[in-house]
Amino acid sequence: MPTPDLRRQRNILLTTYRRDGSPVGTAVNVAVNDHHAYIRTWASSGKAKRIARNPKVTVAPCTGRGTQTGPAATATARLLQGDEEGAAAKLIDSKYPILQGVLVHLAHRIRRLRTVHYELTFEQE
Repeated sequence: MPTPDLRRQRNILLTTYRRDGSPVGTAVNVAVNDHHAYIRTWASSGKAKRIARNPKVTVAPCTGRGTQTGPAATATARLLQGDEEGAAAKLIDSKYPILQGVLVHLAHRIRRLRTVHYELTFEQE
């Protein structure tokens, strides 16, 4: 599968896999730097739990409602920490200043959720 060009893409369909192998697709905001894509969620979300069990995911461009609009590519999700997490957070906040920079931070704080960031590294052909 070719590596998708997601730099101008606002949403991606992130497909993670349950224990039984069944796929679960979720539309998420994405920010891209070089050949790595970055996403944000909260630590106790279903996708975070599924990624912890199986970091192999598929990624495809999609609409805000999760309708796939382009070809999918295989990637590996890695939980970021420290300086890497801070850099990913800044990248996401700068691409989506109102939604991710204010509203998501506020929602996570109000609900007392721990925010986590993942790097998606695409497999090369």
